[in-house]
Amino acid sequence: MTSLFDPMTLGDMRLSNRVVMAPLTRNRAAPGQVPSALAVQYYAQRASAGLIVTEATQVSPQGQGYLDTPGLHNAEQVQGWRRVTDAVHERGGKIIVQLWHVGRISHVSLQPGGVAPVSSTARVARGKTFTAAGFEDCSVPRALDIGEIPGIVASYGHAARLALQAGFDGVEVHGANGYLIDQFLRDSINDRQDAYGGPIENRVRFLREVMQAVCAEIGGARTGLRLSPVTPVNDAGQDSDAQALFEHAVDQLAPLKLAFLHLIEGQTGGPRDVAPFDYAALRQRFGGAWMVNNGYSRDMALAAVATGAADLVAFGKLFISNPDLVRRLRDDLPLASLNPKTLYGGGAAGYTDYPALSADCSLV
Repeated sequence: MTSLFDPMTLGDMRLSNRVVMAPLTRNRAAPGQVPSALAVQYYAQRASAGLIVTEATQVSPQGQGYLDTPGLHNAEQVQGWRRVTDAVHERGGKIIVQLWHVGRISHVSLQPGGVAPVSSTARVARGKTFTAAGFEDCSVPRALDIGEIPGIVASYGHAARLALQAGFDGVEVHGANGYLIDQFLRDSINDRQDAYGGPIENRVRFLREVMQAVCAEIGGARTGLRLSPVTPVNDAGQDSDAQALFEHAVDQLAPLKLAFLHLIEGQTGGPRDVAPFDYAALRQRFGGAWMVNNGYSRDMALAAVATGAADLVAFGKLFISNPDLVRRLRDDLPLASLNPKTLYGGGAAGYTDYPALSADCSLV
């Protein structure tokens, strides 16, 4: 049987194991949305993961929705990320960047010129975002004009091209958790009457165009996609037919031969059974590697890979407090708890100061 700790080929990447560090927003970017020196240390500490997926990284200034999240749309940011990727590679790891545009999950104080955030809709999201003043209500968005959409699509392609310049092994497009791509996909949010709204094929158009733009720059073998078919986070109401929607989306992406799909099962960070969805049926329609995520324990992860239910398992919060998570999982060693007070913003505390275990299992 295949093990969680066996190596595998993922697109153009050779991974040392199937344990993935999931993207984790930590709000510690330096001025200019540049990864800090602490970020170099943070990711290098976790390089034993088979694959690291970075924190979500905006493809343009407009794409920002939270304070001090990093970007990948200018030369300074490329240089900052290059220091991160070099450090991970020096330790034998693989790392890809997650590209996002938050859409309506933003605040005017984070938008260039203080303008309204953009979305598929003009309806405000009932949720919070993180600003210089703390957690604040999301601002009322502006529905994108159809003529603006090609520019946003192009920004994803531009960021993917910069990702290779920054030394990343590939990219993951963030199509999940109620952010801009999800805002186009779900009919609970998308109320457009043009070519990007209404029937499923129209609502999938934006996702398809984004993935085509990314793959045109770096190829499908370096590209993955994160989806969350039923999560309600960020005021993402259930689609009227989520199964049909996401099956159509996967079918539309088949010609791109993506390296992997990263599926959040259930509610992000919450119940796995929040709404019915047949993930196995979705997997049967996809030809690449299958990455699963959301509340996986060691036993669940071992079983998922051993039975073929998944090719890789992504772990989020466990990687925050356990930089050597792969070893702890492999040897069934105790897992450290995280401090929720240091998750967002700040410095080294709760970021780079979680200790690894020494050879004799003492903390180092």
